[in-house]
Amino acid sequence: MEEKRAPDIIFKCMTSLNLIIILYIAGSMAASLTGYVRENTALSFLQQVNAVTIVPWKIPIAALLLYGGLLFFLAVQNESGLLFYVKTGLEIIISLLISYLLNFSYTGMLLLILADVTRRFPKAKRKFAVIGIICGVYLLSDYNLVSGRYGITALDTYLAYYRSDVQAIMLGLRNVLNSLNILIFIFYIILLIREQMSEKERILSLNDKLNEANEELRLANIQMEEYARESIKNAETRERNRLAREIHDTLGHTLTGIITGLDACVTLVDAAPDATKEQLKVIADVARNGMTDVRRSVKALRPDALEKMELPKALTAMIDEMKKATHAQIEYDCTAALKNFNKDEEEIIYRIVQESITNAIRHGKADKIWISISMEYNVLSVKIKDNGVGCAKIEKGFGLHHMEERLNMLHGSLYCNGEEGFLMEAKIPIRWGEEA
Repeated sequence: MEEKRAPDIIFKCMTSLNLIIILYIAGSMAASLTGYVRENTALSFLQQVNAVTIVPWKIPIAALLLYGGLLFFLAVQNESGLLFYVKTGLEIIISLLISYLLNFSYTGMLLLILADVTRRFPKAKRKFAVIGIICGVYLLSDYNLVSGRYGITALDTYLAYYRSDVQAIMLGLRNVLNSLNILIFIFYIILLIREQMSEKERILSLNDKLNEANEELRLANIQMEEYARESIKNAETRERNRLAREIHDTLGHTLTGIITGLDACVTLVDAAPDATKEQLKVIADVARNGMTDVRRSVKALRPDALEKMELPKALTAMIDEMKKATHAQIEYDCTAALKNFNKDEEEIIYRIVQESITNAIRHGKADKIWISISMEYNVLSVKIKDNGVGCAKIEKGFGLHHMEERLNMLHGSLYCNGEEGFLMEAKIPIRWGEEA
């Protein structure tokens, strides 16, 4: 925090030091002129100067007013474009006027402008051109260059009013203050460079941390995808084995009973027709029981959530579970009363939402999903939109094919669009024909 404030503090020190130097030189000139007038030696002074001077007391007042205007323009912030160039040009003109008023015995205000431009200039490429112009003006405004062309009186001529030892002290003090202003300017530039380097290092450090975080996130996504694939594979294997066992046991027992009974009937049909009829009745009961058991096994394919709760609660529970598992943002909006549906209708609605969320996260890499369920007359609309990568050409895999087949059985339709994320909309005509 202190390093960030240091350039501003140094800049304020420069403005204060320049004010002191300007008042010192202007005051010295005014005091010398006043002394010449008071001692009636003004004629000898006028014979040494190249131009007529202004009234002594006006010199410090005019210098102070001009410097106040310079500080005003320096305080203006948030400039851009042409306004910044106009502002900088006016600052240079005011500085030259102050220097002219002081007979170009001091031009350090240009360093103050240079420091301000270095700190605030909006475009880095054009900054160097403006800095070059200010440096050129600073070099060309040297007294020895200007005095020969414009006949400007040197400060030494004004200070000739004092004894030689006092003159030396006053000129030495002027030189010390001027050198001090240059040193503070150099220190200010060093602080700016150091601050910019620190900022660049901080940005590079943040970029490195961001890259590391992105890499960790990528590896975590890969692990999550592998875990999801493995979990699905294990779940499918367990379900397949369970169904295989149940159907094997049911059909094996049933078919064994039927075959054994039919063999007995073949043996008894001629000798005991009545007993054969009784045996066929027993075989029919076995077949019926076996069919019931097979239906029960097939019925187990229905989502377990729909067996335990109603469709609205099952959907909400499934969405909440996916939110917790994947940390995806899922917005769910249902304006239809999901009641009085047949089991196959409930199941397809549940499977559409479930499959769409899974595809959006697994294949689309989406982190935001919008689910909307509405009904118009007797047609239920299920719309799922995500912000994933989408796909220009949709190739229907097993999930979409299975979904489309089940919708066709209910005389429904499926629409997909992968241009911006992925949009899937299913329309299902409800058989009871009106809203609950």
